[in-house]
Amino acid sequence: MLATPYPPAPRLGLVEEIHGVSVADPYRWLEDPSDPATQRWLAAQEARYEQHAADFYGRDRFRRRAGELHRTGIVGPPSWHGERAFFMRQNEQQEYMVLHVAGADGAERVLLDPHVLDPEGRTIIDSWQPSADGSLLAYQISAGGTEESSLFVLDVETGAIIDGPIDRSRYSPIAWLADGSAFYYVRRRSGGKAVLLHRVGTDPEQDALVFGAGRDATTHYRLNVTGGGRWLTVAASLGTAPGNDLWLADLSAAPPHAPELRVVQEGVDAHTALRVGPDGRAYLMTDRDAPRGRIVTAELSDLRYESWRDLVPEDGRAVLSDFAFLDGGVLLVARTRHAVSELTRHDARTGAVLGAVPLPGIGSAASLSARPEGGPQAWFVYTDDVTPVSVWRYDERDGRTTLWAAAGQARRPEVVSRFVEFSSKDGTTVRMRVLSPPGGGQARPCILSGYGGFGRSMAPGFSAQALAWVEAGGVYAIAQLRGGGEEGEQWHRAGMRGGKQNSIDDFHAAAEKLIAGGWTTPDQLAIVGGSNGGLLVGAALTQRPELYAAAVSSAPLLDMVRYETSGLGPAWRAEYGSASDPEEFAWLYGYSPYHRVRPGVAYPATLLTVSDADTRVDPAHARKMCAALQWATVSVDDTIPVLLRVEHGTGHGTRAAARAVDLIADTLSFCATYTGLAMD
Repeated sequence: MLATPYPPAPRLGLVEEIHGVSVADPYRWLEDPSDPATQRWLAAQEARYEQHAADFYGRDRFRRRAGELHRTGIVGPPSWHGERAFFMRQNEQQEYMVLHVAGADGAERVLLDPHVLDPEGRTIIDSWQPSADGSLLAYQISAGGTEESSLFVLDVETGAIIDGPIDRSRYSPIAWLADGSAFYYVRRRSGGKAVLLHRVGTDPEQDALVFGAGRDATTHYRLNVTGGGRWLTVAASLGTAPGNDLWLADLSAAPPHAPELRVVQEGVDAHTALRVGPDGRAYLMTDRDAPRGRIVTAELSDLRYESWRDLVPEDGRAVLSDFAFLDGGVLLVARTRHAVSELTRHDARTGAVLGAVPLPGIGSAASLSARPEGGPQAWFVYTDDVTPVSVWRYDERDGRTTLWAAAGQARRPEVVSRFVEFSSKDGTTVRMRVLSPPGGGQARPCILSGYGGFGRSMAPGFSAQALAWVEAGGVYAIAQLRGGGEEGEQWHRAGMRGGKQNSIDDFHAAAEKLIAGGWTTPDQLAIVGGSNGGLLVGAALTQRPELYAAAVSSAPLLDMVRYETSGLGPAWRAEYGSASDPEEFAWLYGYSPYHRVRPGVAYPATLLTVSDADTRVDPAHARKMCAALQWATVSVDDTIPVLLRVEHGTGHGTRAAARAVDLIADTLSFCATYTGLAMD
């Protein structure tokens, strides 16, 4: 690697007094992407990155192998509407997922193809929802990675667009009326978002306001029409808060544009969802007084909490994730135990356990679905550390689980996967999965990844990045940190807000376990994470720089004092806290990576990756952190670089397969270069 000067980045003397604390922000000017100074600095950083990346060890080899593994394809579970099944599929040659529909005869056809919608490859399908009879499809698409969806309606039989576009519908759920004449959805309006009723073919500016006027602008809504189209549920939470309010309306009792919503749960710090079962009872999945989740029932005429009755009680060691109804009064219940899935059969009336559903292996079974009108079958997607995502079908009539639709195949490496337990700083037991080549006995270059936020579980799953690294001779570890959902809502809350440092401490402890266990050494250990995981990596490298040889932080939050001022930051206050509150500011400032950078510290080789169209996490976080680290490390060892990788025309979420492979290749080859991986 050639040592080259870092692009100049003037340090401003900007210091603000926040709750009595002097907070320096020397690179505030890099927040403005339109500033010519920022643009010059960015151009120089991109040129510097390309210079270094050309010499990353094994870059082309990783690109080829990751491409083979990533392009195994993927298939999603069917969503049944009338006699039609709708599902997503991406084959080995396609850049994006494509929506298919199959009729009663099983013959399938492409219904919505982003490659046709936009041959330039900038448009993706954000979400879709068929009407109850499957004759119409509401779908949302966005371009250039912005995730700013436009909503359309098409006729499933002809493929003709009959409505739309409806703009300002980002992340909107769709809940159709039973007759397909209209649907409930969420749209941004002046002052915030609201639930509206849209009648197909009419002017969306005339849509009826159903709910949400005057509520907080960060309110997130979930909508569902259940019980054969008779009942509407509306759930509302502040941003990504783990609790929600919940209302229910009988659509047969009032006009659909003015449903009489009655409270099921309000002002309660718990998550609850409601479905109406085939027997006409309310089935509620809740973590209220049950942080690992339980299923309760109640009569629709009396939904007071005091009237809830346990059907499937909380399991003290497994986390409830989903349920589905089958014929014969059978309830399928999905749980995860340390993020590994299990499915059980229950009597839908009494909750009694009837037996286990056989799964293809020890992995992740998700997206459980069944026919709304009932039936003996249920579908779910399955994956594990070496098995690509595929769809399996359970049939209650013979008790068998069989493959329904498979993704493509690729030559898979031999991998040994094991769960490892260790103690965090405060004595809490934490787990991680460690993937390694067969054999052992020597320390190897290792990548440690984690997330630790928003209740998201790091479950077993097929990863081209992990498999390509292990095949090349490395160890790949995935830590199940506090802040995630692996052990239920208490586990999540132990790593959010004022407990965020617990997630970071867990991550350090995972690294120490890998070193103590002989898997790796500090000189061979890289850490990798994206989004909230990018924040984790930033905090880890600034708190324990001696523990890591390399770090890759992708689409990260890094300035936690100002994270609320851009992107979707305001929606994440429930997860992180707000700098406007003195106590919460202390949490944020205490671990904010940007503010912990100190001169003269030997930080690990660091790669920050961003997408310029990211509307969730502002790329300014990475720009400011890059400048700060370059300033701090230039006098220490410029051969251990700080690099900024900028991807143009993509955003925070879904990206084209080719671009995903390029990012994997650059991540792995960077880690290989600075951990000393030597491939045969």
